[in-house]
Amino acid sequence: METVEIKINGQPVEVDKDTTILKAAKTVGVKIPSLCTHSDLEPWAACGICVVKVEGSPKMVRACATKVVAGQNYITHDPEIQKTRKTVVELILSNHPKDCLICARNGTCELQELAADFSIREIPFHMDIPDLPKDESTASLVFDPSKCIQCGRCAQVCQQLQDVWALEFLHRGHETRIAPAAGVLLNESPCIKCGQCSAHCPVGAIHEKDQTSEWCNAVEDESTHLAVQIAPAVRVALGEAFGMEPGEISTGKIYSALRRLGADAVFDTNFAADLTIMEEGTELVQRITKGRGILPQITSCCPAWTDYMEKYYPDMIPHFSTAKSPMMMQGAVTKTYYAEKAKIKKENIFSVAIMPCTAKKYEIGRDDNMQASGVNDVDLVLTTRELARMIKTAGIDFANLQDEDADSPIGDYSGAGTIFGVTGGVMEAAVRTAYKLVTDKDLADVNVNDVRGMEGVKAGSVDFAGKEIKVAVAHGMANVKSLMEEIRAARDKGEEPPYHFIEVMACRGGCIAGGGQPYGTEDNIREKRIAGIYKDDENSVVRSSYENPEIIKIYKDYLGEPLSEKAHQLLHTTYQKRPLYQK
Repeated sequence: METVEIKINGQPVEVDKDTTILKAAKTVGVKIPSLCTHSDLEPWAACGICVVKVEGSPKMVRACATKVVAGQNYITHDPEIQKTRKTVVELILSNHPKDCLICARNGTCELQELAADFSIREIPFHMDIPDLPKDESTASLVFDPSKCIQCGRCAQVCQQLQDVWALEFLHRGHETRIAPAAGVLLNESPCIKCGQCSAHCPVGAIHEKDQTSEWCNAVEDESTHLAVQIAPAVRVALGEAFGMEPGEISTGKIYSALRRLGADAVFDTNFAADLTIMEEGTELVQRITKGRGILPQITSCCPAWTDYMEKYYPDMIPHFSTAKSPMMMQGAVTKTYYAEKAKIKKENIFSVAIMPCTAKKYEIGRDDNMQASGVNDVDLVLTTRELARMIKTAGIDFANLQDEDADSPIGDYSGAGTIFGVTGGVMEAAVRTAYKLVTDKDLADVNVNDVRGMEGVKAGSVDFAGKEIKVAVAHGMANVKSLMEEIRAARDKGEEPPYHFIEVMACRGGCIAGGGQPYGTEDNIREKRIAGIYKDDENSVVRSSYENPEIIKIYKDYLGEPLSEKAHQLLHTTYQKRPLYQK
């Protein structure tokens, strides 16, 4: 690594020669304000708030996109710079609604924070707020273009990280705005509802569709039995809203909080993650050993990836595992197996899922397969952010709650179930069980390190008693293309597939950084949440899905065996080609 010596406000510092002024300033504890910059994205100097001076030059430069030059001294704060930055913020505010008190980002808005930092108490410019309607066409997201500050983060995420291209800049000059191509509604665009636009938007222009009132209605209805499940990634992120460290495991507190909020039964999606592995792992083994299906098998747990595949890679449908996501499996067994055990009519059960993902709101109604029980298997999805708001509204001191346990018979889980929340986790969990199914032996080391980590595409292999099983993992939709093209090329040439099993997750890092998780997610936060997930796995007495006693019992008492007729009816689905632009 080639380094250079520079100065920040006269303080010497040695940094990599390709470092930006913004990053160099951070190394000496100097924070330069910015709105358009995010560590996940390439800097492109849109907002102009991060201007700094170069000693000896009359010009100001934008620190986020300007690389350091050896020997130069960068002045980051002085009266003129502060005045310029304040004016930029005031200009942005002159085109922004003043409805902070009822905004979804109130208290977590980066623009609001800057206005407070610069002590802005009035706007010295004419207010010119665009008169554009809200787009509430999707089941997952709300797009309010009147609040858009045109920082471009959402479009960058959608195009660079996700390769979806649902959002872009339209028109020019005063008419410039961000919207789906051709000005169509979000639900008519290629949008996969992953919510990464909302996670990266610094203001309230894009946010999850709030459905917390539906929970309240269910609690107030005395005839309703409210059954709730929580996803793996929620347990290492929810605590952030209450001052806990990212990655701190709060599973027992979540169970407790949900009961205080009115839940009648509290289950864990991790149980259904184990169930997914039994189905998906058996399916994989049959494809490998009996030729029942095409290889490689591709995971189907992520609804944003499923939507993306149906739109961009419909020729890959035969490769997809037919296993539903854990959330939908949990919903199906809640309204059948649990309903029968508890002697409750399925029509009286209101099934709620607490998820890190906005696409899950879409998934519950994606097609008729989501009604395997005869009614909606999952009635409502709330994101981690929505649950945090409900807990605060109820006056619950979350950080000091006593830990509680999940309810039976669909609440117990293995360590394999919990690692579903991270990139590579589904693959690792599947390998643990598939190895047992093929060899009738337990893996000597259940940690499959080849599929761990934050590389966009990871590949490795596992020795199944002399047979090499090749696996690959991708996270972030933009990283999928190389794998899909590799599969197509081998298929077109009539060659052996390059892999046996592929896992894809739409969001960088996996579900721990889903579109419904607490705001401010960057790689340092992702790594802490991932560490929390693996800690939960390591602390588990049972670490493989096939060893979960409640999984053994549900097959013995109800499902029969993996891929049985009943299992197919409740736990499996189908896919279809979908147009990029809906009509």
